[in-house]
Amino acid sequence: MKKQQFGILSAGALAVLGLIIWGVVSLRSCVQEKRWLALGPIENHPVRIYDVKFAREFNDMNDVQLAVAQAIGVPPVADREAAEKLKTSLVKLEDTDTYVIDSLTHSIPYLIPSAKELLDRIGRNFQDSLSAKGLNPNKLVVTSVLRTEADVARLRRRNVNASENSTHRYGTTFDLSYWRYDKVPELRGRPYEDVPPEYLRATLSQVLKDLHDEPGVCYIKYERKQNCFHITVRR
Repeated sequence: MKKQQFGILSAGALAVLGLIIWGVVSLRSCVQEKRWLALGPIENHPVRIYDVKFAREFNDMNDVQLAVAQAIGVPPVADREAAEKLKTSLVKLEDTDTYVIDSLTHSIPYLIPSAKELLDRIGRNFQDSLSAKGLNPNKLVVTSVLRTEADVARLRRRNVNASENSTHRYGTTFDLSYWRYDKVPELRGRPYEDVPPEYLRATLSQVLKDLHDEPGVCYIKYERKQNCFHITVRR
């Protein structure tokens, strides 16, 4: 009987001790969190920020991009319903840790797998480059993706200069805004300081130049009026 009582007392003592330790750890964690927040916003520490020459470096014309898009992409699709049936040929895009999909008005969020892999690679490289340059995290904004025949028809009614045979019709191409980004707001409740948009643009341009210079990776066109980089995967 005494042994049983001793065992019960021991278990109770261990439970109390556990609660005490948990309380001490929680209090220490709370104090550390308050110290963390008291440091204020997480500042940028920019280094090695420079723009590349957009018009010179990113000047792959539509006919060059179109030839590749027609060779490796899907045939033009009629509408969203038709695109959703091409599950083996197209991948649906979702927001990730490195980019967000804009409110698409004249395209739908689908790409061929290799184009999706390129977009993911650009997103990862962009985040790594921001960190290396002492800049706070921001996500890329994808502004245009696959255009169906219905999308092209609507777009041409609004803009007669819009290309009827765009590379966007083949699932090989996406546009990235160079002025708009999706700010990561905070880390553990501590806000990030804003990154000047020209720094973000410069960082993105350096990332794209590295990939563009790599043989057989992608074509890029600097779209001044649309404020975007028009990117087509090459394989």
